Amino acid sequence: MDFIFEVDDKTGRKIHLTKRQWTHITSPDSLHAHMTNYLDGVKEAVIKPDKIVVSIYDDSKVNYYKYNKIRSEYLKVVVKYLNGDGFVITAYFVKGIK
Repeated sequence: MDFIFEVDDKTGRKIHLTKRQWTHITSPDSLHAHMTNYLDGVKEAVIKPDKIVVSIYDDSKVNYYKYNKIRSEYLKVVVKYLNGDGFVITAYFVKGIK
C-alpha cells in the first residue's frame, strides 16, 4: 500500500494516509475537494490534535480535531482502526467539536 504519510498519533498509535484515500478525499467530485491544500494540516491534526473523540456511531472510528486560526474552524480528521492500525478515511472543516 502506498502511504502519503505514516505517523504516530498523540497516544503512540500508528496512523496512515494512503494515496488512494487522499485522492478520494480531494477529488473534484468530492464534498471535500477543497482539502487539497491542507495535507500538512491533516498530518498535524493527527500528531498534535486539540482533542480526540471516539465516534458515538462506531467505536472503531476516532475523530481528531485541530483548530485552524485562518479559517476559524476545526479541521476534523476521521481515522478508522483495523487490527490496531489507523487509517485516515476523511478530513474536513467543522465549526465545533462534537
